[in-house]
Formats: sequence, structure tokens, C-alpha cells
Amino acid sequence: MARSDAAARFIFVTLLLDVVGIGIIIPILPGLVQSLLGSDPSTAARYYGPLVALYAVTQTLASPLLGALSDRYGRRPVILVSMVGMGISYLVMGFAPTLVWLFIGRALAGVTGATITSANAYMADISTPETRAQNFGLVGAAFGVGFVFGPAIGGVLGEVGPRVPLFGAAAVSFLNVLWGVFVLPESLPLDQRRALSLADANPLAGIRNLRTHPGVWGLALVFVLQSFAQRGLESVWVLYTGYRYGWSELENGLTLALVGVGAAIVQGGLVRRIVPWLGEPRALVIGLVLNVVALLLYGSVPQGWMILLVIPIGAISAIAGPALQGLITSMVEPERQGTIQGALASAQSLTAIFAPLVAATLFAWATDDTLGVHLPGIAFYLGAAVLVVAILQAVRTLRRLAGAPQG
Repeated sequence: MARSDAAARFIFVTLLLDVVGIGIIIPILPGLVQSLLGSDPSTAARYYGPLVALYAVTQTLASPLLGALSDRYGRRPVILVSMVGMGISYLVMGFAPTLVWLFIGRALAGVTGATITSANAYMADISTPETRAQNFGLVGAAFGVGFVFGPAIGGVLGEVGPRVPLFGAAAVSFLNVLWGVFVLPESLPLDQRRALSLADANPLAGIRNLRTHPGVWGLALVFVLQSFAQRGLESVWVLYTGYRYGWSELENGLTLALVGVGAAIVQGGLVRRIVPWLGEPRALVIGLVLNVVALLLYGSVPQGWMILLVIPIGAISAIAGPALQGLITSMVEPERQGTIQGALASAQSLTAIFAPLVAATLFAWATDDTLGVHLPGIAFYLGAAVLVVAILQAVRTLRRLAGAPQG
């Protein structure tokens, strides 16, 4: 048990450093696109959406294979190689002289952005039914804490220069590699590894793997809908707050850091109490409902300071993620965890392709009179509607699972 606890802490720190690197560039990337184009926010949004989506396209193509590779060769080498590639991608973007090079850097980041896939499989390897929610809460907490320091650092460095945060992200990624080389143990025993098949390289085949486990497909659909809403929010947040409230990189960085504080508190501490108390099914539904409320408020509050009142609601809604992951992993055999997590990552990446395109395009249309109505928060309203569908699907699937014969 002590060794499992230590391994969970190792993967937490590894993910933390990785997410810090990702979070550093969030406050400055829309502005960098706008500066390279020499355009207004609405025009920049039309390019920013595809830039965010490109990361997801390349990640979708790579994630199933990388997940299967972790089932064959272990989690540790896949995580380390991914981190090296991520650091290189930040350097490409940092030196990018044109928008084309910025797109190339994001494409490379997507190919190597499978750390979360192997990390989830790693947590599944070392988890017991009693520690599942707690360990996946640590994964969420790594993202939360990373998004405390990452955007805050990015906002501060962005005041120095728009490219400085990219070099900072590269440094953090390479630091992450050093950490992993010295302290990250392998979690998958040799006798639980499986042969690699060419079919594992097919992202659509990976998604079809979700159908091989009763109940997983229905919950995977909830996962996809939740991811679509979240990716849409993330892709327009800086565009939205800059346009509606006039926030700078620093204000966005500090506010996103506050979002990270809330996520860290909930997923790093409260999840281990709330989810067992409510049970994973009920925690999932309640978390989704709170997420709907948060999105509606984000898109509606007329003044920027009111966002600070909505952030705690969004933070508490994060109990849905660990509860959903716990439900899914409880239905999957140890030797298939990497494949299932790779399939989920592929499905998530598909939403990350379309959500930024839809959200950023809607934002552009709602701010340049294309729609004939001025509605900057339209992407948040769409996300809330998608989550309502996710709630209905979750309730339907959970009822079916509860009524299924045992044994």
C-alpha cells in the first residue's frame, strides 16, 4: 500500500509539471495569434479555433497507438517520450516567425500529448476499489494545481513578452522529463502486458473498443459530452473575457489560477470525501448539474468581478470527472486499462477538434454581427445545453446498470 501511495504521488508531480507547462501558454496564445495576423479579436478567433483543434486532431491520431504501446512496453517510457516531444513543441512555437510555424508547433504538441492517457492507465494499475476515486482525484488535482501556477506564471511572463511563456513552458517540460527519469517507477508488470496489434493504431477502432465492455459505451458518451462542453469553455475563455470585460493576459492568468485553486481543493481533497459519501453514480449526476449552472452564469454575468462568484460552483462540479473515471475503470480488466484510456482519450480528442471550432466560430459570429445578435456568451450556453443531454444519458445508463443481473 505504501508503494502504491508513493507511485500515486510520483504521477501526480509528473502530471503537475506537465500541466504547468500547458497552463503557461493559455493566457497569451490568442494574443499571439492576433499579433501575427495584425487583426481584431473576431478575426483572430477564426484562426484560433483551428489552431486549438489541430492539437486535438494530431492527438486523436496518436493517442490510441500510444495507449496500446503503454499496454505492451509499460507506462513509463510512453510518458517520458511524450514529455520530451512536448518541450520541443513549445520551442517551435516560441521561435515561430509566422502563423504556419505556430500551427506546426501545436501539431507536434498534439502527437506527444498522450501523457494523460498513460497517467490514467498508471493510476488504474495501482488503484484498488477503495482508492480509485482518491487516485483519480489526484489526477484532477494535478490539473487543478498546474492551472494555478501555469496561467499565473503565463500572465506574469506575458507582460514581459508574448513569447516568453512559451520558453518557460519548454523549460518546465524538460524539467518534467528529469523528474520522471529519476523517480517514476513502472506500474505495469511484465506478466500483464499484451501483444501490440496494428488495429490499435486506428483511432476509430480504439473508440470501438469501448463497446466491448457492458456499460462502458454509455458512460463514454457522457464522457464525450462533458468533454465537448469543457473544451468549448476553455477555447473561448480568454477571447470572451478579453472582449467582454477588457481583461489583459495578467488578469486572465490570475483568474485561471483561481479556477485551478478551486479544482485543486475539490479534486485533491474534497473528492475523497464527497464521492464515497454520495457514491460514484450520484456524484456524477450532481457534478454535471452544477456544471450546467456554472456555464449559464459564466455566459450571463454582466461584470467581470462576478466571474469570481461563479468559479466555486464550477470547482465543485469537478466531482463529476473522478466519479465518471472511477465507474468506467471499475468495469475494465487490468491488462485493458491502457487501451480503454487510449480510446477515451481519442473520443475526448474528437470533441477537442470540434468544440474549439464551434465555440470560436460562434464567438466570432456573435461579436461581428454575422448572427445579427450580440451574444458573446453563446459558446457557454451551447455547453450548458450539451451537458443537459449528458445528464439524461448518465441517468439512463446508470439505471440500466443498476437493473442488470449481477455475476
